[in-house]
Amino acid sequence: MYDNGYGTDPYAYQPQPQPRPSRASSFLRTVLSVLVLVVLVVLLSWGLRTFVFQAYEIPSGSMEETIMPGDMVFSEKITYYGSDPAPGDIVTFQDPDPEQGGRILIKRVIAVGGQTVDLRDGRVYVDGVLQDEPYTRGEPSYPLTPYYGLTIEYPYTVPEGGLWVMGDNRTNSQDSRYFGAIKESSVTGKAIFIYWPLTDVGPL
Repeated sequence: MYDNGYGTDPYAYQPQPQPRPSRASSFLRTVLSVLVLVVLVVLLSWGLRTFVFQAYEIPSGSMEETIMPGDMVFSEKITYYGSDPAPGDIVTFQDPDPEQGGRILIKRVIAVGGQTVDLRDGRVYVDGVLQDEPYTRGEPSYPLTPYYGLTIEYPYTVPEGGLWVMGDNRTNSQDSRYFGAIKESSVTGKAIFIYWPLTDVGPL
């Protein structure tokens, strides 16, 4: 009887010992696995922040009582891929003042391009219609002195591609009454949810 490498019995299987991976190669595989996981997490985080949503902390009281200072807010970006900001939306946008280093502000859209805003006796009119604004808690909406010599005369027609935005806290908000209409292209998202602190959690 011949020897086929498994002994004299051709039907008897005797597994051959496999070489054990060295400690160095096992460590290298572990390190590579961790690095790949880290890269995937970083890419996923970047993708979510860039294309889906961004979290912001509210630094001031310009949106009280709707949003309080210190609240953490999610601003999502998907909505405006297929539609434009509309009156009533609370949006985050880049500060039009270049000296502010591109900081992000949050205000409510009151009017869009082509609409006319007027402030009369502390009330807001859009295209001649008095606006019902319960979120202001009855605070008056008076004109502000514009910045950098900018001239804003009422009635004010919002230019195409622009948005007229105002804070809900009308007596403590530098908004379009101060810096004029913002560019729609400066909007970074639609604020939809307060996620912190727990006492303020809820949709916007």
